[in-house]
Amino acid sequence: MAAHQKRALVTGGAGLIGSHIVDLLLSEGWTVRILDNLEPQTHKNGEPEWVNPAAEFRQGNVQDYETMHSALMDIDVVFHEAAYGGYMPEMAKYVLVNSFGTAQMLEIIRDHHLPIRKVLVASSQAVYSEGAANCPEHGHVVPLLRPAEQLRAGDFSVHCPICGKPTTSIPTPEATPGGGETVYALTKVDQERLVLLWGKQTGIPTVALRYSCTYGPRQSLFNPYTGVIAIFCTRLLNGQPPIMYEDGGQTRDLCFVEDIARANLLAATTDKLDGLPANVGSGRATSVRDLAGIIANQLGVKLAPLARGEFRPGEIRSLISDISRIRTIGYEPRTTIEQGIARYIDWIKTQGAVEDYFSKAEAGLRAKGIVQSVQSPGS
Repeated sequence: MAAHQKRALVTGGAGLIGSHIVDLLLSEGWTVRILDNLEPQTHKNGEPEWVNPAAEFRQGNVQDYETMHSALMDIDVVFHEAAYGGYMPEMAKYVLVNSFGTAQMLEIIRDHHLPIRKVLVASSQAVYSEGAANCPEHGHVVPLLRPAEQLRAGDFSVHCPICGKPTTSIPTPEATPGGGETVYALTKVDQERLVLLWGKQTGIPTVALRYSCTYGPRQSLFNPYTGVIAIFCTRLLNGQPPIMYEDGGQTRDLCFVEDIARANLLAATTDKLDGLPANVGSGRATSVRDLAGIIANQLGVKLAPLARGEFRPGEIRSLISDISRIRTIGYEPRTTIEQGIARYIDWIKTQGAVEDYFSKAEAGLRAKGIVQSVQSPGS
């Protein structure tokens, strides 16, 4: 892109990822407009103090036509970060905010012939049904979703789709078939495909960045449905053990938010990823059990994580992002999990008293079947 194209709209710009993108763009000389609805589940106290005063802030919903139309005026690049996320129980809201909101935004740009020069959309590793794996007999395979019946029986491993033998996780490239196995994941598939298809039809460059599990300062301490690191921290700080689903052996690619923000800037300022999805992560796997130990150690709290024989249907067992594609534009993860958690904990210590919102919310998820129990033999 030419150097003068520096007017950005960041939807969800008060959130974890969006606010860091805003700060980075401003530091690089961009003019930035934020659109954020300040979702009470995430922003319990209204507009957070970290919203950069150098940006233009507008409060509103992406699904409101007039609000979105106005926000898109005089913009070169859209960083579409606004989304409803996590393991929340509201199916319709996922579709309304994520799928409908994205589709309507694209219609507005097209129908009003707005001179948008690029659209980047926040996709997710959740678009993969399961991470890529290696079978000792058949090599690289694409595992199927683990059936709920298998999980109820206490078998959490990922089996080869050909021979049924247990597999080991390997880095997952963008070509890995997916589809999404939760309502959130389905809407992320919608967002990604809508944006990339629309880009081909209109000729406007588009990029879908498939974020790994993102964490860091500004991750909401109020939202009990999303962000395993935030949930573990709030429980430990309230003298309660972290709750692990399955056996805690699930692995995640955990990526520090500043690395995610930098990937957005790189993708916005090159044409090498135009029309493509691209994984953004650390390229390193960390188990949930090890993560709980790192957090407890850094907090100085001696509470072991607790596995209660429960699972979440549709959850990915293991995923390591293959970040070869994003590396072609100069991206490299700079922050280790240990460094990132230390910085997150330093930030938490500036936030005053921290409450545990997880316990009450989890009871509701269990009642709706979003969290289920392993069945004992013979039951």
